[in-house]
Amino acid sequence: MSALVIGLIAFAAIAHATWNIAIKKAGTSGPSLLWLSFIVGTLVFAPFGVWTLFHSRVDLWHWLFLAVVSGSLQIVYFLLLQRGYRKGDVSVVYPLARGTGPLLTVIFAMILFRERPGILALFGAALVILGVVVTGLSRRSESSSNNKAGIIYGLLIGVIIAVYTLWDGAAVTESNMPPVGFYWGSVLFQFVLLAPIGLRSPARLISTGKKHWLVVLILGVLAPLAYILVLLAFQMAPVSIVAPAREVSVVLVSLAGWLFFHEPNPVRRLVGAGIVLAGIVFLAVG
Repeated sequence: MSALVIGLIAFAAIAHATWNIAIKKAGTSGPSLLWLSFIVGTLVFAPFGVWTLFHSRVDLWHWLFLAVVSGSLQIVYFLLLQRGYRKGDVSVVYPLARGTGPLLTVIFAMILFRERPGILALFGAALVILGVVVTGLSRRSESSSNNKAGIIYGLLIGVIIAVYTLWDGAAVTESNMPPVGFYWGSVLFQFVLLAPIGLRSPARLISTGKKHWLVVLILGVLAPLAYILVLLAFQMAPVSIVAPAREVSVVLVSLAGWLFFHEPNPVRRLVGAGIVLAGIVFLAVG
């Protein structure tokens, strides 16, 4: 991977981990929070999105189709993620999701996109996946039902991650959609599709906006920014390499679970983090 791709992935990982930690720390979730964040994302990225679409002269009907499907998949992801955080520990749900997602993405990117990463890159991808699994097992809850719920939600979220990663990767590579314009459209249609649910309780919407305005801003800006950076990286390096590399965010989220939320077993977290970082090194040189 080039230095530019590594930089894009690093900044994306920091942004991605930041908004995940903010949601968990605030202890809030639900359609109201999501819908408000979509408003923020739509407005903030609108000038850049419209300009890139106009400049690239894309087929707007094709863009519309790709963006609507992407937005639908993202809504499923966000809702599952928040519910998973309520039912299980962040150090179980998040790492398992981020491990399953790239594993499936690597396999299907090689099949669908005919990518052929080198041996070192594949070894690095395997290390990243192993590292997130080790990190994901760092929590031994007193309640076995919490463990089971966390594992189930983590795996389900991982499948959704793989599906939307492959879809969006194809949009910016095979269909040559501009990353900013494409994902701005995805956020726009997330806002439209979730509007009936978001507006179901105006009182709750207002309360969420007043109480958690900072989380709304963080989620609304950093979630799209993190993913746009990844989409840019997709255009410069194989999806099968970028997808696992971005999982360095697992290291940050897992360490935050220990430092901020007092979740146990720091040694295993650090071991898992070390494995992930080693995998990133192999991905970079491979």
